[in-house]
Amino acid sequence: MVRGLLVLEDGTAFAGEAFGAHGESGILGEVVFNTGMTGYQEVLTDPSYAGQIVVMTYPLIGNYGTCDAEAESRRPWVRAFVVRENCPAPSHWGGRGVLDAYMRRHGIRGLAGVDTRALTRHLRRFGTVRGILAAGVAAGGVELAALAAQAGVWRPQCLVDEVTTPEPYVFCQGSPHVVLIDFGAKTNIARSLASLGAGVTVVPARSTAAEVLAHCPDGVLLSNGPGDPRDVRGAPETVRALLVAGVPLFGICLGHQLLGLALNGRTEKMLFGHRGVNHPVMDLRTGRGAITTQNHGYALISGSLDPRVVEVTHSNLNDGTVEGLRHRFLPAFSVQYHPEACPGPADSRGLFEDFLELCRSGRVATPASAR
Repeated sequence: MVRGLLVLEDGTAFAGEAFGAHGESGILGEVVFNTGMTGYQEVLTDPSYAGQIVVMTYPLIGNYGTCDAEAESRRPWVRAFVVRENCPAPSHWGGRGVLDAYMRRHGIRGLAGVDTRALTRHLRRFGTVRGILAAGVAAGGVELAALAAQAGVWRPQCLVDEVTTPEPYVFCQGSPHVVLIDFGAKTNIARSLASLGAGVTVVPARSTAAEVLAHCPDGVLLSNGPGDPRDVRGAPETVRALLVAGVPLFGICLGHQLLGLALNGRTEKMLFGHRGVNHPVMDLRTGRGAITTQNHGYALISGSLDPRVVEVTHSNLNDGTVEGLRHRFLPAFSVQYHPEACPGPADSRGLFEDFLELCRSGRVATPASAR
């Protein structure tokens, strides 16, 4: 086995054994952690993880293998994958491959044998940091300092441009017709709409409002995606124009933040974000709670939203961050979490039904749970 290191920009290093794809150059990225006990393949293929070195807090990863049906996009997007134990011999009736081979095939580097508990505690205390994953280096000396310095100056480009579809395409036929703006959409968003009979056309992130409206949508869904919402130049203006056009809108994750920016709100970077499948959210209109799947490092600032125009509908029960909003007069609403889950609970799947009802009626969004 080839020894490797994950070196953080503050100089902290975590040793392990390299697995997955091989390479001599270091892999740079933002180091984040995911608390899910299952769903490692969905994590690997979620475009929202583009630019990130993902640490799994659950100790055993790869134990049920891999399966093409569980991929959430056309390929993995993580920069690198860090685990406590990489299972070399998975056992599951639906498994079709081994995680190590899957990562090799897609060029994803990994580091196993890492003290992921200590690493996660470090990230929770000091916040998300940049890091570099390197193989065949010693845990000390000048080389370690050089790696930390290299991590500290790394800056990602606009990650949405990396993950979005290059051309529009029809995912499925049906009614009502939804245009899904792909800022880094998980496939299960389109699948969830299709399962309810909707037609879905997927368009690139940089599509203008005129280009979106040319598809004659009954509604527009603003997808999840990676990075800082303020880096997606032109998107708030597109969303604002769609609001003016009166087309029903539903935002998920990054789409939620972009809707907030279009409504003159502001966002902020969180200390270490929300990434996992067990985040509790309360519907402020009904007092009902839901367990949700989340993956984001930025949040809307509640006080930046004009309460005369925007209603904050959902709140995170752990830290009080904004988890949902709706426009008081226009047919638009959004949530910070993932109602399509995969992996995760199905508590919020009904939001897709609410959106399609909004597409049919064009009325201000009032989800069924609040009626």
